[in-house]
Amino acid sequence: MVWTIGIIGAGGWGTALAKILCEKGSEVVLWCRSEESFRNLLDLRTNPAYLPGIAVPASVRITRSIEEAVTDKKFLLCTVPSHGVRETLSLAASCLDPHALVVCGTKGIEEGSQKTMGEVLSEVLGSDAAERLAFLSGPTFAIEVGRGLPAAVTVAARSESVARGVQEALSTPNFRIYTSRDVVGVQVGGAVKNVIAIAAGISDGLELGANSRAALITRGLAEMTRLAVRMGGEPLTLSGLAGLGDLVLTCTGDLSRNRKVGVEIGRGHKIGEILAGMRMIAEGVRNTGTVFRLASRLHVEMPIVEQMQLVINDGKDPMAAVRDLMQRSLKAE
Repeated sequence: MVWTIGIIGAGGWGTALAKILCEKGSEVVLWCRSEESFRNLLDLRTNPAYLPGIAVPASVRITRSIEEAVTDKKFLLCTVPSHGVRETLSLAASCLDPHALVVCGTKGIEEGSQKTMGEVLSEVLGSDAAERLAFLSGPTFAIEVGRGLPAAVTVAARSESVARGVQEALSTPNFRIYTSRDVVGVQVGGAVKNVIAIAAGISDGLELGANSRAALITRGLAEMTRLAVRMGGEPLTLSGLAGLGDLVLTCTGDLSRNRKVGVEIGRGHKIGEILAGMRMIAEGVRNTGTVFRLASRLHVEMPIVEQMQLVINDGKDPMAAVRDLMQRSLKAE
């Protein structure tokens, strides 16, 4: 079957998905916000700023028209950063087929409102759209997906039939998709892991060793799980691809932007200068304060997130944050 797919967002993730889905035989339209990315993709069939070295098939239609990307599409994939989802999908809403499935590949919590991407999309597209929403998450670096290297992810939807429909449409021989009904757990895992990855990067930047990194990953998983369960998610989800899998990748992989930010903080650089030298967005920086405030509002204990809030947004010394984590009152695991 030939699927008609619109992809909103031509960063690394959106470009990689456009490539592999087009190679599968789908009809793909990729929407670019950036004029530079648009010209590179249209003229050179590459996106060097976000996915260097990957050739995008000529059959992928490149556009700067939201209407062209959305109209008459069976599937719409959202891959824009979390802070741009509300604005961008508001532009797309009027063109969207009322029966189209909307797949959110964005990981994050909306600043200010502290809402998940699912809650944002339901507000933008209408409450009746909630049954047509799906959430794609898991341990993936876009460059590796673009190269065709094997990867496995999870797609969550309220409806099993929607999840299976997305699974069928997006799976390829090297991109394996598992289904889930836990839309909350999958979204929380994808958002919080970025904050924990900054902490793991700080640990590496301070040269605290493998023991410290392993402890941060494990206790970070506990924090993710507590928040997800408090919001209605299932604890088992956080031990899967969208939880532990993504957390391990983001905390240990050299391609992780959030880990890189943490490493530079640990080496003594200020957050402003670190971000000034980055082209791509490290979602964990924006989401640290948001996750901290969400956890506080819900009365969920997240000590690692709390210390990252103090380091990133209040300028706390990273080594002091480590000491405060280690000297917390003793308790059972």
